[in-house]
Amino acid sequence: MTTLQSVRIPKNWKEAKQDPRWKEAMLEKLAALEKNDTWELVPSPPGKKVVGCKWVYTVKQNPEGKVERYKARLVAKGYSQTYGIDYDETFAPVAKMSTVRTLISCAANFDWPLYQLDVKNAFLHGDLKEEVYMEIPPGFTTAETEGKVLRLKNLYMD
Repeated sequence: MTTLQSVRIPKNWKEAKQDPRWKEAMLEKLAALEKNDTWELVPSPPGKKVVGCKWVYTVKQNPEGKVERYKARLVAKGYSQTYGIDYDETFAPVAKMSTVRTLISCAANFDWPLYQLDVKNAFLHGDLKEEVYMEIPPGFTTAETEGKVLRLKNLYMD
């Protein structure tokens, strides 16, 4: 527990970029998003709402409580969108707790082994029907991205 408590979680991307471990975590996430064809860089469309985004930082630990890896997630500020204008529906597939309890019960009754794992870039993706534009991730604007935004192509959930 003392190992995890000694790790400082950055408050913002400026702090994170000062530490090579957090900077690497952000670069790793951006590489995964690009590999999954999540967006394309386009000129900012006039009259279209552009969704902001922010970085969220967490530390993954192993069963002994030692730091396993530093994780950065890029989160779109979807709360800035308006239902009926920017989107028509939302859907997030999740397992119900009763289903999880049933599986654990089966494992106990049938003497099945249980394993815990952390999938590095688990994702679900599907083509977006709406046009959704997102700002360039904080800390990664360049001369090339000036006046441009990211047009989201796929739904990506981490």
